Amino acid sequence: MRQSGKKWRRRTLERILRFMARLVLLRHCPVIIGVTGSVGKSSTKEAVASVLGSSMNLRQSEGNFNNEIGVPLTILQSSSGGSSFARWIAVGFRFLRLAFFPAKYPDILILEMGVDRPGDMKYLLEFVPVKIGVVTRIGESHIAYFGTMANIAKEKGRMISALPEDGFAILNADDPHVLHMAEKTKAVALSYGFSEHASVRADNVVFQATENGFGSSFKLNYAGKTIPVRLPQMIARHSISDALAGAAVGIALGMNLVDIAQSLESMRSLPGRLRFLPGRSGIGILDDTYNASPVSVRAALETLREMPGRRKVVILGDMLELGVNAESEHRLLADDVIGSGAELVILAGRHMRFLGDGLLKKGFPRGAVMLLPDHDAVSRSLEGILRTGDLVLVKGSRGMRMEKVVEGLLLRPSEAATVLCCQSPEWKRKEFVAPLEWNN
Repeated sequence: MRQSGKKWRRRTLERILRFMARLVLLRHCPVIIGVTGSVGKSSTKEAVASVLGSSMNLRQSEGNFNNEIGVPLTILQSSSGGSSFARWIAVGFRFLRLAFFPAKYPDILILEMGVDRPGDMKYLLEFVPVKIGVVTRIGESHIAYFGTMANIAKEKGRMISALPEDGFAILNADDPHVLHMAEKTKAVALSYGFSEHASVRADNVVFQATENGFGSSFKLNYAGKTIPVRLPQMIARHSISDALAGAAVGIALGMNLVDIAQSLESMRSLPGRLRFLPGRSGIGILDDTYNASPVSVRAALETLREMPGRRKVVILGDMLELGVNAESEHRLLADDVIGSGAELVILAGRHMRFLGDGLLKKGFPRGAVMLLPDHDAVSRSLEGILRTGDLVLVKGSRGMRMEKVVEGLLLRPSEAATVLCCQSPEWKRKEFVAPLEWNN
């Protein structure tokens, strides 16, 4: 009964916020840029904001405000009221001011649009008229609720199908599921990526050491023109893909390549999205603990392979919400782990035992694989194992709380609140709870 009442209150709140958001959009008519995909939504949103922010008045989704409540709150320029009635009243007053009184409002809204279950995108599109749609990559995230990758692509592709004729579809040319969406839109399609067929393309990619750790550079190609781009704080190949998406949006809005390249230099990885952090005892940390799916784990392992390190250590927590594919997807990571150059692999959770088994069957040294129950056990095990010069990749689904492992490894623990993900007081107060799927 209590659960039913909670669900009713949430649905009522969603309807009220949707009504408010629709009126505010009708009043101000901003250009709406929607960003969706299984991985890379937040990083791509930041890349788009970096490109446009130097010359345009915009607002972007904060944090992971990408669902039925977060998207309307971004439109209302408000934060969540949480459990405070007074704060929700303040959201209401904010709505009244934006909808019925003279008020400044952004010319451009960059909205991260998350899809966890079938029908989510359809719901958002009922009140969000997207003009420029960006799709990053399609992966196995939330496949437990969709059944197949094709179903995930179909749901996310609703945004592209709904674009107007004078809109733009910004599509990842390196993902066939995404590129196929160009056939289902009336809008102008601009593809981006490393493929030679991409409209906005990167080549001559270089990763190098910088004064802040590591960075990258590449050549940006569009319509026969080429310009060098520096990303002094970005260390992953998929971060370059995010930058290309941002560049494509800039091109759609009429920016020139020189301005786009200069704007991209300010890009910085969000906390928990493959950031290089200095660790204690002379180790380097690749912190990618915000979340994990097969696609994002492989991307992180590819980055580890391309970076120098005296010894490479991989620490992985379970990938959750993979449904019946959990065993196979964890096993299939074995080749990627070996290919990364890892010499020591530490695994946390119940699903990761399948990866451990896969590694041993491929001849990975038994003494170089550790299987532990959770993040706390991992943290306790690291004392005396890590060495000066180690490069340590830490990743796992959010429910695995792998950011706590990184926190224990930081050179400057006092910086945890600003450099790590999942640092809100509410989240930090939560105790680790074994995922329900472990009981299946």
